[in-house]
Amino acid sequence: MRDPNQRSDYPLFVRPWIFIRGVPSMEFLPPEGPLEVAFAGRSNVGKSSLINALVGQAGLARTSNTPGRTQELNYFVPDGFSGQIGDLPPMALVDMPGYGYAQAPKAQVDAWTKLVFDYLRGRATLKRVYVLIDSRHGIKANDDEVLTLLDKAAVSYQIVLTKTDKIKEAGVPRLIAETLEKIKKHPAAFPEVLATSSEKADGLEQLRGAITEAVKLGQ
Repeated sequence: MRDPNQRSDYPLFVRPWIFIRGVPSMEFLPPEGPLEVAFAGRSNVGKSSLINALVGQAGLARTSNTPGRTQELNYFVPDGFSGQIGDLPPMALVDMPGYGYAQAPKAQVDAWTKLVFDYLRGRATLKRVYVLIDSRHGIKANDDEVLTLLDKAAVSYQIVLTKTDKIKEAGVPRLIAETLEKIKKHPAAFPEVLATSSEKADGLEQLRGAITEAVKLGQ
């Protein structure tokens, strides 16, 4: 259900959004059309909650207490477009499968890696990936591996800290500074870190602005 109190300077995020497709492998990708921004992150980093908060629809992206639940690339677009040539949505949001779930079988991890890397390096309409990092834990080893994968795919990405309501407010600027220092070695990293809380709605308007700007730069 849409939050009736949602306000934004970015009208695209105020209108209703819809789920259009889950992509388990490359042959199921929708035709390239709208510019895409994707969300990546460890299992339970709060990816679905952030997408829902971003567009003000609590039930759009499926949330789960079970880590590793999302195993597909899930596509969302603003409603009200036919999808035909000349009436395409201006942008699509892509929820990527969560990584770092310790109990995932190796075959599942390998399949995730192949799907994600094939998508990253072969999708001309992908303009930026937002890599979500739990503010309570910072960048961990498997986050760093994903950043390196993004560097190799030459895909622009930006770090978004999640769940900042779970740490002391005074610790947020320090965490941002530490994160900026860590990503200096990553050539594809955008040199600005965003801090968000889906629960408190902190940082959401800044993220909407960053996404809007990234898509405009890609046009």
